[in-house]
Amino acid sequence: MRKQTIEWPTMVMMALCYGVWLAAGFGLFPVVPVLALALMAVAAGFHTSLQHEVLHGHPTRSAAVNELLVGLPLAVAFPFRRFKALHLRHHRDENLTDPYDDPESWYRAQGDHAALGWPMRALLAANNTFVGRLVIGPPLMTFGFWRDDARNFAAGNPGVRRAWAHHALGLAALVAIVWGGMGINLLVYVGTVAYGGMALIAIRTYCEHRWDQTPDGRTVVVEDSRILSWLFLNNNLHIVHHKRPAVPWYELPRLYRERRAEWLAANKTYVYRNYWQIFRAYALSAKEPVVHPVRRRADAPAMAPGAFQPASAAPAAGPRDAMPVAARPDR
Repeated sequence: MRKQTIEWPTMVMMALCYGVWLAAGFGLFPVVPVLALALMAVAAGFHTSLQHEVLHGHPTRSAAVNELLVGLPLAVAFPFRRFKALHLRHHRDENLTDPYDDPESWYRAQGDHAALGWPMRALLAANNTFVGRLVIGPPLMTFGFWRDDARNFAAGNPGVRRAWAHHALGLAALVAIVWGGMGINLLVYVGTVAYGGMALIAIRTYCEHRWDQTPDGRTVVVEDSRILSWLFLNNNLHIVHHKRPAVPWYELPRLYRERRAEWLAANKTYVYRNYWQIFRAYALSAKEPVVHPVRRRADAPAMAPGAFQPASAAPAAGPRDAMPVAARPDR
């Protein structure tokens, strides 16, 4: 199927995101600041979902235009190009959950975990609860990313340096709008809007992956997420996205409905009815251990090669030049 020149559903969502953010900041903040900041936090989280859509090649055929459309960093912390590089690396499904080779894994190798001090081990344990992931997950993730990128930057990685240069331009524009135009204190913005947006996305990412012997068994489906499915652009149907990463967000529900039994057989029925079910089960209890059950231990078996592949689906892959030097350069 020929890719559309412009995917209008995604463009509409972008207009909605920026419209809510701007209306809340300019119109509502002077009157009801708490409500305005809450709406802006939702928009910042939604913007992250839109960035995810863009890094997979939407909504136009031009990568430069797509990047420009999400270039204003509403959630502040992460350069879009670094998000793109690391996320495309994450899409190597054979490495999902690996504490070294999957940049989005929260697991730790046994030896690395044992070498941590007890305060950090306690933080990581709390972070593996649903509430903990929302509360301490954003600063833990940000600190880890900044630490690793500082090492990459100091090592002279040109892609990392260019990514941060582009991010600096976006941050300058954001500061001009938020501080100069809306009159919102920058620390207040970071502590409410940026933090809240990352916490919102943590609802989705909390259960996206688990360890399983087969790559497809590692990726979740959350079926009935209603409003959240819009905010997450249907990424709650995560196994479908991982197997068909080039498909736009608005096609994922149809693909899931058409072959639901096959999808659930592939991911070994790693499925939840909704996010409320996940909250009730894991609000204050860990869904997964911090230590990876198998990978990077002396007795670790090789990753299982077999994986379900729907008919006509292309394997997930990213361009070689999009890959970072290392997500964790101290491995």
